[in-house]
Amino acid sequence: MIRFENVTKQLGGKNVLETLSFKIGEGEIFVIVGPSGTGKSVTLKHIVRLLTPTSGAVWVDDTEVSALNGSALNNVRGRFGYLFQGGALLGWMTVSENIALPLRENTKMTEGEISAHVEEALQLVGMAQDGNKLPNEISGGMQKRAGLARAIVRRPEIVLYDEPTSGLDPVTARAIDKLIRRLNEELGITSVVVTHDLQGALLIADRIAMLTGGRFVEVSAPKEFVATEQPDVRRFLDAQFISKKGIEGM
Repeated sequence: MIRFENVTKQLGGKNVLETLSFKIGEGEIFVIVGPSGTGKSVTLKHIVRLLTPTSGAVWVDDTEVSALNGSALNNVRGRFGYLFQGGALLGWMTVSENIALPLRENTKMTEGEISAHVEEALQLVGMAQDGNKLPNEISGGMQKRAGLARAIVRRPEIVLYDEPTSGLDPVTARAIDKLIRRLNEELGITSVVVTHDLQGALLIADRIAMLTGGRFVEVSAPKEFVATEQPDVRRFLDAQFISKKGIEGM
């Protein structure tokens, strides 16, 4: 479904991505982990052409996204939902108004249709009673849920998550992880997740990719990921106190 072909990206004269090639299958939860500054968010932004490769190509199905412009690019972007790291809610709008924004700006739905879609999205993320609240009246975890509701309100085929559990306490972070997994299954979407939270990655991922030096040094299912002898992965696992046995119940 998503394919990178020898993608290199230079920023500030440095190769952040180095001939990166990989594929993500339809319906998969693909999680990208790695140290700060290794290009995880850069990789995510290439999928919707918020960034363009210095060389190489990015494909979604049979469409080369990295070569699109104008209406053709907007049409492909309509297949995506995007959960930003901070939730990116507008503080002067209610939760419902924030969720409705993609529908008001990108569709010709009536107000009745928009209300129905917003209500459905709120129910999916467990916030059916919170639509009239302002962002500063809800917790950080609920702000992430509201951001996720906005990301899925148009029923996208693909959802991109940029650090979905950053800044959250462990209990709330695991609740967001479970929500990501449940929505992926219930809505039949493909998910690409960038995170520093390796425990969450191990719980939700179909495959985990470790990015360092602009390339993936390991791409495998969670159980194989924690068992690998790859040195960069082992250091990353050890730093988060995860053993080769992984997480209980994984």
